[in-house]
Amino acid sequence: MTDPNPKKNNAEPTEEASLKVPAKDPKKKKDEKKDEDLSDEDLALKQQLELYVVRVQDPSPGLQKMALESMRQEIRTSTSSMTSVPKPLKFLRPHYGTLKTYFATMEDSELKKYLADILSVLALTMSAEGERESLKYRLLGSEGDIGSWGHEYVRNLAGEISQEYATRQQIEDAKIEDLMGLVQQIVAFHMKHNAEPEAADLLMEVEDLDLLVEHVDGANYKRTCMYLVSLASYLPGPDDLLVLEIAYVIYLKFDEYPLSLRIAIGLDNLQYVKDMFKSCNDIQRKKQFCYILARHGVHFVLEEEMISDDDERESCQEILNNMKLSEGYLNLARDIEVMEPKSPEDIYKAHLIDGRASAGASVDSARQNLAATFVNAFVNAGFGQDKLMTVPSDASSGGTTGGWLYKNKEHGKASAAASLGMILLWDVDNGLSQLDKYFHSNDNHVIAGALLGVGIVNCSIKHDCDPAMALLSDYINKEDSTVRIGAIMGLGLAYAGTQNEQIYKQLSPILGDSNAPLDVIAFTAISLGLVFVGSCHADVAQSIILALMDRNEAELGEPLTRLLPLGLGLLYLGKQENVEATAEVSKTFHEKIKKYCDMTLLSCAYAGTGNVLKVQHLLGECSQHLEKGETHQGPAVLGIAMVAMAEELGLDMTIRSLEHMLQYGEQNIRRAVPLALGLLCISNPKVNVMDTLSRLSHDTDSEVAMAATISLGLIGAGTNNARIASMLRNLSSYYYKEASLLFCVRIAQGLVHMGKGLLTLAPHHSERFLLSPTALAGLIVLLHTCLDMKSLILGKYHYVLYFLALAMKPRMLMTVDENQKPLSVPVRVGQAVDVVGQAGRPKTITGFQTHSTPVLLAAGDRAELATDKYVPLSPILEGFVVLRENPDYQEDN
Repeated sequence: MTDPNPKKNNAEPTEEASLKVPAKDPKKKKDEKKDEDLSDEDLALKQQLELYVVRVQDPSPGLQKMALESMRQEIRTSTSSMTSVPKPLKFLRPHYGTLKTYFATMEDSELKKYLADILSVLALTMSAEGERESLKYRLLGSEGDIGSWGHEYVRNLAGEISQEYATRQQIEDAKIEDLMGLVQQIVAFHMKHNAEPEAADLLMEVEDLDLLVEHVDGANYKRTCMYLVSLASYLPGPDDLLVLEIAYVIYLKFDEYPLSLRIAIGLDNLQYVKDMFKSCNDIQRKKQFCYILARHGVHFVLEEEMISDDDERESCQEILNNMKLSEGYLNLARDIEVMEPKSPEDIYKAHLIDGRASAGASVDSARQNLAATFVNAFVNAGFGQDKLMTVPSDASSGGTTGGWLYKNKEHGKASAAASLGMILLWDVDNGLSQLDKYFHSNDNHVIAGALLGVGIVNCSIKHDCDPAMALLSDYINKEDSTVRIGAIMGLGLAYAGTQNEQIYKQLSPILGDSNAPLDVIAFTAISLGLVFVGSCHADVAQSIILALMDRNEAELGEPLTRLLPLGLGLLYLGKQENVEATAEVSKTFHEKIKKYCDMTLLSCAYAGTGNVLKVQHLLGECSQHLEKGETHQGPAVLGIAMVAMAEELGLDMTIRSLEHMLQYGEQNIRRAVPLALGLLCISNPKVNVMDTLSRLSHDTDSEVAMAATISLGLIGAGTNNARIASMLRNLSSYYYKEASLLFCVRIAQGLVHMGKGLLTLAPHHSERFLLSPTALAGLIVLLHTCLDMKSLILGKYHYVLYFLALAMKPRMLMTVDENQKPLSVPVRVGQAVDVVGQAGRPKTITGFQTHSTPVLLAAGDRAELATDKYVPLSPILEGFVVLRENPDYQEDN
């Protein structure tokens, strides 16, 4: 209906006045004045509708029916703009009361239902808040098509249903069948009209999300699941798991195996993973599953019913065991042409700094050499060659392979020998043969380093022969505690996340040994925590608890004792309320460690869940101003970052809260804040965080400055970020006289250039949906040791830095063909865009560039294929992706 005179139509003086006037007396002056302002067409419509209202009350059923039919027709065919109410509804408003009164007097009949439908629609604009009249009349009305009254009506009805449902839940034995009938209709309507999020929200409100599974179809299942998966981050447990379960079922219904696999891993449900291997008949897809599982670090053994062919099963297990990782990584390095080894001097770039730096070289050379060892290990990680450790011995020049090793003192040699493991990361066969020579050394520190090196080489890799177990088991009960720690840490790194019972049998007696030194016991607890990460293993927990109870008061004050509660916490990593029984036991511990244990357990159990209540609880712990000597606030600050790192929104809010803590917190909190920031933005240098850390790295408190310096390295880890590199160069000249701070600067420089910029430490992958427990565990262990830098990292336990090997992963997209050979294809790489709930087919990346694979992916980057010639077997292009030729592809002439 077009309006011949829009200007007049927009003038609507004193609408309230018309409401207060009784409907049966239209002769008032104000009403006449209003009628004069209407266009002829509108006036005719108004009089027509008033006539219908009179006719509806006519005793003759025939006239009633005709009037109701006409009224319905007028309402249904009317249109409105975004800002105005449809005209028939506006003109019928004054008569709402009249029609309601008449409705109450009517006999039950079809006509009464007709009138109820009309009243239900009128209630859309007339009903008082909280009355839910629209729903009331809808339930009394006819069963007709709900969508014919328009989107706004359906949306309003959905809102009233959720309120009514909540009210009825309070009443015992209240029936909800009538509501559920309506819900069915509304959900069907929403799913047909691209309003999947609204359908999901309504079903969440009425606690019947299973209904979605019936209503999704091939056109809308992806958008529905995308909404459900993103919704899960913001729901309290156990609703979040329920929503993911539904998404898993829907994906399976449409054979979207890789996406359902990702949810099964997110739910930590290995039974689902097994079922998918059994139900999927495509061997190439199964290989893609194996790549995804291997990236996550799941320990998984394929059985015959999953893959019947022996050769295929073996090749899939090889992928699962990460045996292809080293090869893929080196292919990437060759493609980007960064195979040339780098020396620490290439990283320090001393020539770019003003005069003071050169003088710093002579300060404490053993400490400087130790720093160079780490820088060299991080920068050349996984490349298999460097300029310090793998140089062939040249008799004429008098150089030997051990040359660099002996430029380090005592425990420095352990880190130097272990650095060879880092350089040969993931290359087990080659790594073991090169480390072998150190086992024959008569220096215990060198042997300890070699043992640790074996663990590092095997990190994330499961070798058929189990070489790490064979080599390390003999050394865990030796006399020398350094050698024991090397072997125990090695086992923890090599078998992290495998839940290997054999290791429990070997290591648990050490925890109960009253003669074992404290450092050996502490590292045993950490290694057991890593091997059984997130498994809630009761026996391991029991052993660690007993070891904690056996410590005397003097030992409880030692920084190393704090690794025991951390080992216990790792057993419950991300397992939420499963930690409660152990947390109760921890309340019986000695005063000195009780609070520390409580915070550590809580923060580990809720790590990566985004649980707002736990963040508030931890913030509450940090707000107290305590006397000196209290240590539990450090883990509480780290805990806030661990819990909140789950999704972007929580992450930004946490960064803001940490800023407040810097301003108002006590010294022990200020020391932990930089580390928490480092964890939140790991391998993702956000400018605001970079500036905060840069400011803190000049802090008057040297502990805060050291933590901030290490964190600058963590947020820039593996990114080669030029701005951070320049900040660190300036810091190295600023602190050239302070050996401890300079050491931290060097470590940070090594981290920023880690793997020459090809690696990441971020534990999240698969578009930030999955969180690898072993990677997170490695980071947490390092950060907890950084809470007491002076006695651990700057003391003789600097080799805890190697726990980062657990989190190191290539940040690459490597495409392979069906024979697992690298296949170069064009891909577009750009910033990921959140397209949840958007209509149509929105672009998922922005500001992209086209490259040929393999390519590097920065934090927040997403890739998509730029060719139709191949079909990726995983819709998420990260890590290794198997490509299959597209049968429908046609070459353009």
